[in-house]
Amino acid sequence: MVLGKQERELLLDRLPEWEVKENRLRREWDFASFVEAFGFVTRVALLAESMNHHPNWSNVYSKVVIELTTHDAGGLTEKDVLLAVAIDQLKV
Repeated sequence: MVLGKQERELLLDRLPEWEVKENRLRREWDFASFVEAFGFVTRVALLAESMNHHPNWSNVYSKVVIELTTHDAGGLTEKDVLLAVAIDQLKV
């Protein structure tokens, strides 16, 4: 079930490092090196696979951008929130 406008606004309290942009949860990270960034991406990949929910992302040198949306639902769902919370719990 897609989150409503009020639910999306409340996400910022729960996920202060993320932003809601075009029906996606979005966050950026800057790492000290490409290897550090890639290590983070690898940990997120394993986490996402275990949750069977896969992000859109980019990794350019030391910068990682992750966007979460539930494609088959057509917008943000609790799946995206749960994955964002789990990503935030990874040691960075």
